[in-house]
Amino acid sequence: MVDYSKWKDIEISDDEDDTHPNIDTPSLFRWRHQARVERMQEQEKKKETVEKKKQTTAEKLKEAKDKLQRQEGNLDELKKIIDELEKEQERVRQEEEELRKKEKSQPWNVDTISKPGFAKTVINKSAINRREEELTEEQKEMNLRDFIKKYEKQMKEFGMLRKYDDSKKYLQDKHHLVCEDMPNYLVIWCIELEMQEKHELMAHVAHQCICMQYILDIAKQLEVDPRACVASFFQRIQEAENEYKNQFLSEIEAFKERIRKRAQEKLQKLIEEQEEEERKARLGPGGLDPVEVFESLPEELQKCFETRDIGMLQEAMAKLPPEEARVHLQRCIDSGLWVPDAKSAAAATSGSGVVAAEGEDDAEEPVYVEAKPKSEDAQAEGDSKEQEVAK
Repeated sequence: MVDYSKWKDIEISDDEDDTHPNIDTPSLFRWRHQARVERMQEQEKKKETVEKKKQTTAEKLKEAKDKLQRQEGNLDELKKIIDELEKEQERVRQEEEELRKKEKSQPWNVDTISKPGFAKTVINKSAINRREEELTEEQKEMNLRDFIKKYEKQMKEFGMLRKYDDSKKYLQDKHHLVCEDMPNYLVIWCIELEMQEKHELMAHVAHQCICMQYILDIAKQLEVDPRACVASFFQRIQEAENEYKNQFLSEIEAFKERIRKRAQEKLQKLIEEQEEEERKARLGPGGLDPVEVFESLPEELQKCFETRDIGMLQEAMAKLPPEEARVHLQRCIDSGLWVPDAKSAAAATSGSGVVAAEGEDDAEEPVYVEAKPKSEDAQAEGDSKEQEVAK
């Protein structure tokens, strides 16, 4: 047998027979309907106020408990604050319960009698968390690359948005972007922008990145899917008190500073890698760098190579002790700064005790290579290595 008792408390002002002969009936119905709508809106505002108070109290209580656990500040004062916040939390809970009872006791009306039947989405939170935890770092990296390849254009569009309402609508329309991969990509993009000296654009993308990170953090705290936190975050950041907004802005500034530091480190690493490649490219047959060898030579020998004067080189070598002359000559050969034959080697070191090996008298004339020093004056003398047959 059908139970019709649940339909007995239905308020239908638009179809009521209670009218007044001196008042236009359609106008009367509209006024009654408008009054009921206003009552419902007021009740919704109360619910939102209580919910906001509930979240704020919970956050302050958590922060105070964390400080007490870390033993920061005055412990007695912290305990008093925690007691007051717990009492406030209980008062808010009671307000919430009263509103719930009041809402339940109200009669149905034409605006509330029907609701969408399939508007609820149930997400298995434990399955999501378990799936993320089971992924290895390599798998996460592969997933990030695939995600970037698929949605990079959309993520850049989000990074360029300026208004909170636009950002909220964009994420609600493209809910697949609300995940860990989104802020990870924005971090990479911020570093690239800073390395390109696009500082203002980096600062704006950093703001969008922190918005995404806040949404994910709220979802973790509440243990819900992050897509369910998009609207609440943007509403809260727009209506937040100064303390919350200041904390949000401080987080952005700290993030931008980390981006600048990381970009500088990457630039320095790229410069070092490029210098190392250039150094390897110019290594001589013995594995020495001609620039480093040139800079280690006595000043007089450096002038010989700069002017490409063989006679001056012979005189400079003759002035050196035999062992030191051998060391310098061998380093020049190993670096490619000097390409010798036996005859020129003997000539260059004559008078210093260095002689050519037997049987090498008929070798070709020596060739030496001009090195490019790091000094500006030396670099200006030539743009490439030169070779010249000694006469």
